[in-house]
Amino acid sequence: MFLSIDGCDGTGKSTQIALLAEWLRGQGRDVLACRDPGSTRLGEAVREIVLDRHDLAIDRTAEMLLYMAARAQMVAEVIRPALVAGKTVLADRFLLANVVYQGHAGGLDVPTLWEVGRVATSGLLPDLAIVLDMPPEAAAARLARGLDRMEQQGDGFHARVRQGFLAEAARQPDQIRVLDASGPIDQVQAALRSLVEPLLVGSITP
Repeated sequence: MFLSIDGCDGTGKSTQIALLAEWLRGQGRDVLACRDPGSTRLGEAVREIVLDRHDLAIDRTAEMLLYMAARAQMVAEVIRPALVAGKTVLADRFLLANVVYQGHAGGLDVPTLWEVGRVATSGLLPDLAIVLDMPPEAAAARLARGLDRMEQQGDGFHARVRQGFLAEAARQPDQIRVLDASGPIDQVQAALRSLVEPLLVGSITP
């Protein structure tokens, strides 16, 4: 089973993924958690470029392709082998993030991004993508650290990010589900588990 957790920065993805992984292991699942971009040497190098290099001008198309390259490596090196081995994979972001950040918010053509993404992942998509949703200003207030390059894109950009997630979920309701992330951590986790639990019955490796 392959799940991705996405949403605006500050919605609690890392916390919720860690709790979900712990719960799934308690269900007898062998769980692999990964982050996009990242989780490979190439992916971590790309992550440093696209998120931490504030001094580097990156065209939006180049930015998109860097994310795609990191994802292609992660699928080949980490995700697909884990799925073949029967593991449950939890990804902190996946292709949906590219579509939303560089497409809906960044101005690139959304259908083209889905097509490029399917090439980059060799057609592999999550069984379910879950979007943790809350107003961007409330999410930003939770960030108790310095902002990365994408987080510094401005209020208008992040408003478009949220609307992009909601638009894609409305277009693909069976593949993308939206979960209110504004409540207490345990409440959000309970709702997250309720979305995942039906997938556990009869789930098989590809």
